[in-house]
Amino acid sequence: MVVDKGLLAPVRAGVPVEDLVSDDAWIEAMLEAELALARAQARLGIIPADAVTQMTAAVRTHRFDTRAIARASRGAANPVVVFVQELQRVVAATDPAAAHYVHWGSTSQDILDTATVLCASRALSTIIADVEASVDSLARLGLRHRDTLLAARTLGMHAVPTTFGARVASWVQGLLDAGDRLRQVRDHGLPVQLGGAAGTFASYIECARRSGGELADASGTEIYTRLTGEFAAELALVPSPVPWHSVRTPFADLAAAVATTSGALGKFAVDVISQSRTEVMEVYEPVAAGRGESSAMPQKRNPVLATLIRSASLQIPALVSTLFTAMLAEDERSPGAWHAEWQPLRECLLLLGGSAHTAAELADGLGADTDRMRRSLELSAGQLVSERLSIRLTPLLGRVEAKKVLQTAAFEAAESGTSLAAVLAGNAAVREHLEIAEIHDLLRPENYLGVAPDLIDRVLGHP
Repeated sequence: MVVDKGLLAPVRAGVPVEDLVSDDAWIEAMLEAELALARAQARLGIIPADAVTQMTAAVRTHRFDTRAIARASRGAANPVVVFVQELQRVVAATDPAAAHYVHWGSTSQDILDTATVLCASRALSTIIADVEASVDSLARLGLRHRDTLLAARTLGMHAVPTTFGARVASWVQGLLDAGDRLRQVRDHGLPVQLGGAAGTFASYIECARRSGGELADASGTEIYTRLTGEFAAELALVPSPVPWHSVRTPFADLAAAVATTSGALGKFAVDVISQSRTEVMEVYEPVAAGRGESSAMPQKRNPVLATLIRSASLQIPALVSTLFTAMLAEDERSPGAWHAEWQPLRECLLLLGGSAHTAAELADGLGADTDRMRRSLELSAGQLVSERLSIRLTPLLGRVEAKKVLQTAAFEAAESGTSLAAVLAGNAAVREHLEIAEIHDLLRPENYLGVAPDLIDRVLGHP
């Protein structure tokens, strides 16, 4: 029985990343790592080339029982031991001599770490594609609304005028930063693992020297460099200058990139949730059959895409913390810390993959109600631009007096339901320095936008 089918994690149920980091995908990645190692060894004359041919032929139609391997893995506390035993049996059934070279000189952590890197790299490629799709959609949205007035909110309250394009620019900037980090990790930060039993590489060196091949008389350093390089090339990964059995920097870097991306997606989601509240309703999610429904309230149209994204962003930091904690790996291989990485890392990739895929859909169909944005902007009746009056009046009245005048006027305007401009027009101290027309002009939100309309251009690198 499969325990986890995504029922309690709908954000990633049925999205592409599920297949890329499933148990079956991990088994396939372990097999790829074993065959890549054998090909690299054969290329360097460490094992016979025919052994690789026989291994490849033997596993071509074989189906590994993932559940059986998982259950049997309790005996060794990792799945590689049982997997290798079955792989050796399968190859031996075709060619007993070739079976001798399966997992030649290797150790469980070499294979599982490399398989994990393979799965992570593929998951990151899918996630990056979805992040880039979100950026493209949001770029179009931001450019379309670069001049659309919006009330900026700080601590949940109206602050100063901005544009919807500027808000979208903040989403885009976060996703661009996240994409850069993901690509850096995928392209440069996920190395293959080859170290042997305790990270000394002694077993691989011994195998090379006993082979009588081209590396039989080579130094240990040359054997390490050549074999690791060939192994990495086989898998389109990067080599590592040293084994990293108990130096978990690659997965810590991966965790950091995952957390950053999750946060950037979550920022997008929480803003959509905030702006789609009934009393605000400045944005709305794309419509689809059954989306946003409530089981009890027929009028509801909940922001479910943003909700799914936020749910992932709330879970990932705790999972990432486990990966950072696992850096405390004692000695040359840790009993428990290494093992503790596997499920949280996979869950991080699942959640982020689901979040990124959902965000791409949300970004592509996100709608903006510009009339609601304008009406919301007008709720403060000019108070939204009081900062500008403060800057103008401070040198005329003094800082303390200017603040007192504006606060008193703001409270009076709010209590009386009149505009701030009307109240200030009746203040003698203000009128001594400013004409009524000038007060009204200073309080127009479109006249106090700073560089807000330009932010989307700057984020996208437009001149």
